[in-house]
Order: sequence, then C-alpha cells, then structure tokens
Amino acid sequence: MLYQFMEVQRAMLAPFAAWAANAASAFSDQSSLLSHVPGAPAFAAGYDMLYRLGKTYDKPRFGITAVERDGCVLPVLEQVVQESAFCRLLRFTPDSAVHGAAASQPRPAVLVCAPLAGHHAVMLREVVEVLLPEHEVYVTDWTDARCVPLACGPFHLDDYVTELQGFIRQIGTREPLHVMAICQATVPALAAISLLASAGEPTPRSLILMGGPIDARRRPTAVGRLAADRSLLWFQRNLIYTVPNRYAGAGRKVYPNFLQFAGLMAAQPGLLMASQQAYYLELLRGDYERAEALRRVYDAHHAVLDMAAEFYLDTIQIVFQEFRLACGSWCVHGVPVRPQDIRATTLLTIEGDRDAICGSGQTQAAHDLCRGITVRDKQHVTVSQCDHYDLFSGPRWRNEIYPGIRALTRQDG
Repeated sequence: MLYQFMEVQRAMLAPFAAWAANAASAFSDQSSLLSHVPGAPAFAAGYDMLYRLGKTYDKPRFGITAVERDGCVLPVLEQVVQESAFCRLLRFTPDSAVHGAAASQPRPAVLVCAPLAGHHAVMLREVVEVLLPEHEVYVTDWTDARCVPLACGPFHLDDYVTELQGFIRQIGTREPLHVMAICQATVPALAAISLLASAGEPTPRSLILMGGPIDARRRPTAVGRLAADRSLLWFQRNLIYTVPNRYAGAGRKVYPNFLQFAGLMAAQPGLLMASQQAYYLELLRGDYERAEALRRVYDAHHAVLDMAAEFYLDTIQIVFQEFRLACGSWCVHGVPVRPQDIRATTLLTIEGDRDAICGSGQTQAAHDLCRGITVRDKQHVTVSQCDHYDLFSGPRWRNEIYPGIRALTRQDG
C-alpha cells in the first residue's frame, strides 16, 4: 500500500506544484512585468523552492547538443543503437556530415557502463561531455522498471551481465573499444569481460573501474554494512513493493524510487544540500543562466528510477553478502566468472579517498582477481580529497581523473 499512498500524495501536490512553477516563472522571465519589481529574484527563488517540494522528478534528458573541438563547435548526434526491454544503448557522436573530415577522424570508442543503483544514466552527463570531443561515446541507459511490462519477464544481475556482453560484442566488431564502469556497474562489467575472455572472444583494449564494490569486504561503508547486517528476507519484506496500475509495469515487484531516494539522502546528505544551496543562491542573484546549469545537476540527483526487485536482491546477496566475485564463486547463467582469464585488456582502477559509498580498496581488489593481466598493464589511482560523486563530476573528474583516462585511450590513437 505504501507505493499507492505515495502516488496519491503526488497527485494531490501536482496542482500546487504547477501554481508555484508559474509564479516562479513570472518573477524570473524578463518579458514579465513582475520580473522588474524590487526583490523579484528572491520571489522567484522562493516560489521555485515550493515548486520543487511538490513536483515529480521525471527522467531528465542528456541534452548534449554540441561540443567544442580544436576551436570548432560540433553538433552532437544522440542515437539509440540497440534496445531491449530493460536497457537502451545510446551513442553520442559529432555530426561528421556537417563538419566533414574534422569530425570523422578515427576516435577511440568508450562504453560508459552506468550503474543501475537509483539514479538515471544522465547522472553521468558530465562524463559524456568531457569524453565527447575526442571519443565516440556509448552509454547504457537503464529503463525504469515501473515502465517495463510484466510480460517482458524478470531482470536479474546475470541479465545485466549478458546485456553488457552484447553491447561489447556489437561495438567491438566495428572499432577498438574501451570500457568504463562506474559504481555498481564495475561488478557486472568485470564479469562480462571475464566471460568473454574465458570463451576466447575478443576483449576491450582497456577496462576502467571507478568507485565500485569489486570486493565489498574491504573497508565497508555504511551502505555495505547495512546490506551485510540484514537478511535477504528483511530486504524483501521492507523494501520491495508492487508497481501500481497507472504504470506500464503494473504488477511488477520493484525497489521503488522514493525509498531509494531516502537512502541516497541518508548516505550523502551534504551533497544534496550543497547542490540545492548553490542552485538557489544563483536564483537569488538573478543569474538564471548559471542557475539553469545547476538545475540540471539538481534534477539529476532527485530523479530516481524503480529497480526490478530480483536485480536489487541479487545485488544485495551476490555483491554485499556472499562476495561471490571476490571469492571466485560467481556463476552467470551457470558459467563461472574467471577474471584471471583476462589477458589482452589493460586495467585501470580509480578510487576517491573520501568515498562514503565504496570504501578504499574495494575497486583496487580487481588487480588481485585479474591475475592474467601483466603488471605493466595495470594501474591504480587514488584521488585525494575526492568523494564518490567527484569521481565523475566536477573539477576532480575534469582536471585530475580524465587526463589519465585520455592518456590510456589515446595510446592506440
């Protein structure tokens, strides 16, 4: 009943949110007379705050329309190159038809494996923006489980691995590929490449793992301790609900977005408060262009999807309770996952020393598992003064982390 109650609450707040949005627009739109009254930015900020308290945060768009390269502004094409019930593979590339040879020069391809851990893939918008000028960028865009009809069947962690295998095969047959996996996605990404290697199939040029629980036993955080201290039955009884009839996925069991958002706020309250404060300060100053950029970040943090119950429970059990990847006991659809079989892929692991989501050493554990990769093809980086979200957004991502990734992906360029 909790899911249904939340839906009723959202419906009741919708008219109030719409009224507050119109009022905020009236005080901020320069064509409106109200925008010129004394204190208009403060009124706009206040009404906008009321609007955001009552609104529903739908899935944001990437909205990347252009990038700059060598002093030229290149329009960006966003394409869906493969689609299943639970995921779309997106491709971002400059429009070579518009800018000819300058945009069509060979560029390394990077598959960005977005985590299926609450937020939509658009949380990695800044990753895509920074990679785009010099790379072909592919992104796994996971579907909100409440939008997937029950007839499409279940979605397990093993299915996530299988999806990644298919994407790697498709991209790798056309161009050299580098795989970048972030947070929760590090575990299935390493599994997918391990299975390809074990089967004698080509593997990516490099695997970049960032802030993920490869071995959640190492310096566990509050997130990991919660998963380890509760029984699987506790998670089933307390966090799993049924999608209401108004959605395409009616009847599907999910870990709903509102419970996930509450957990994210508990884990990183400072981050959400900081993004909100920065946004409203720009509104108060009347700098609506800067506020709009911050609004995208704010909305991305607040937009959370429903996760299929079986996927969520698999992740709790396999990653945080039984540590199957680290222990060498994980089988995907009956096939053993053997990271030691990877040989032709360079491994780069990246951690933040202040990561409250994934403890220090959890990602680096991949080096011990990937025994078939030579020492010269392994690298680990710990970024100082860096929390979980700094790994893929903000100045540390742009100025400290990306240059090392660029150097790795351009080795063959």
